Amino acid sequence: MKKLMLSLLASMWIPAAALAANWENVSLVDQMCAAKANVKADPDKHPVSCLLKCANSGYGVLTADGKYLKFDKAGNEMALAALKKTGKKDHVRVDVAGEQKGDEISVSSLKLNES
Repeated sequence: MKKLMLSLLASMWIPAAALAANWENVSLVDQMCAAKANVKADPDKHPVSCLLKCANSGYGVLTADGKYLKFDKAGNEMALAALKKTGKKDHVRVDVAGEQKGDEISVSSLKLNES
């Protein structure tokens, strides 16, 4: 009985741990513009001015395979704070750590790549 309980507990913990991830050097995009063909085709041309203007729609990243993953509230706040501090005009790339839940990332850290 003890072995069964331990097995059940372990099986419940492993899938949750597998969802924690890092996304490195991915394009930061606002949710309003994420589906636009020109942004999907070349997110590096998406200007910081638009990212700031569309802040209320929320933020997320475009992955290498073209999938948009939106941020939770904490991630949106981190992204907006980073954008307000940057001197970049476009080519906004970030490193994000968090837990993916469906198409949303529960962001634990976000760093804007300044290079």
